[in-house]
Amino acid sequence: MSDGTAPAQSESRSAPRPATGSGRSGRRRPVTQVLLLRILEARLADLDGAAALTVIDLGGGTGGVATALAERGHRVTVIDPSPDALASLERRTAELGLADRINGLQGDAGNLADLVPPGSADLVLCHRVLDVVDNPADALASVTGVLRSGGMLSLLVPQRHALVLSHALAGHIGLAREVLADRSRFDHDSTLELVRAAGLEIVAEHGIGAAADHVAEAVVESGAGAYAELLALETELSTDPAFRAIAPALHVSARRP
Repeated sequence: MSDGTAPAQSESRSAPRPATGSGRSGRRRPVTQVLLLRILEARLADLDGAAALTVIDLGGGTGGVATALAERGHRVTVIDPSPDALASLERRTAELGLADRINGLQGDAGNLADLVPPGSADLVLCHRVLDVVDNPADALASVTGVLRSGGMLSLLVPQRHALVLSHALAGHIGLAREVLADRSRFDHDSTLELVRAAGLEIVAEHGIGAAADHVAEAVVESGAGAYAELLALETELSTDPAFRAIAPALHVSARRP
């Protein structure tokens, strides 16, 4: 799958398909993933609504998002430190007939610059990566370096306030207080400050999971239209500042000037 370089851009692709609940595998995607894909499609359309784009999925694992983007004609390089995850990615892409659009490389934010040429990426996905690296600022600097001028960052981080509530509701009050006091954890303001410090311009902010993460699957399966209604609610809440602040994850779209 890997030749050590990011894939080159192709000349064109078919018209983009709107994100729905099912991928090519036929399995229904979680509501939060569908919302995230819709956000990504809007950003990709901002970049170039007609051409296949070069996407880097940092920490992309087995390719849940990468395969969805590849299905829409984009070429994706997944970078992950786990050889097991990359092996699963290779099997998955072969089963879906996407091996020509997805490339897997072993690595992480620390050696991103060695794996991807500078200024070559249209979009970099950095989803739930900053909370597991030693230095988030350095990681974002590496991401900025591989983005082309006008290229986009898709950043997803867990939010401290939601984790406080989660621990408290589970009865772990002491742990909830520890998390509340830990200012190194991400929240809305600190995340935006970090992105701006990397030299990127904020384009949009969305809370992810404010409702959907608290709704049991049985409820979603309970009646016709429940999935669509939950997706509509989650979409509405994602841009409401009050709900965005307590959403389990914050998504930030940012552009390299």
